[in-house]
Amino acid sequence: MTSLRVVVDTERGVAPWRQVHEQITHAIASGALPPGSRLPAIRQLARDLALATGTVARAYRELETTGWVHTGRARGTVVTEQPRHPAPQDLLDRAAADFARTARELGADADAAVIAVRSAYRTSDVTGSTDD
Repeated sequence: MTSLRVVVDTERGVAPWRQVHEQITHAIASGALPPGSRLPAIRQLARDLALATGTVARAYRELETTGWVHTGRARGTVVTEQPRHPAPQDLLDRAAADFARTARELGADADAAVIAVRSAYRTSDVTGSTDD
């Protein structure tokens, strides 16, 4: 099994299942998890992250629904072949739309949202954790 590093930040304001989904999607899109890589079992990842199994199961269901992974009884959850995955720009557009929706819900205007993105871009590493 390929090594997978997932970190869930409960203070981030993003649902834990979404954070798991985003980080695995990023790992696949970047090539860190190549096709054929096995993901940890739902129970194991839930235990490692101190999350409910249903939370991780939801992330895995979403990954399967969108074609990132396939789950089979004998092999577990495995990364699918790359051609089925959206282009990186499509992923970026989706992430931007999600962020814009969240920013509006929080009452932020476009300028405040752009400032937040620039700040996060400067201070975040690939996993989304800050340099603090």
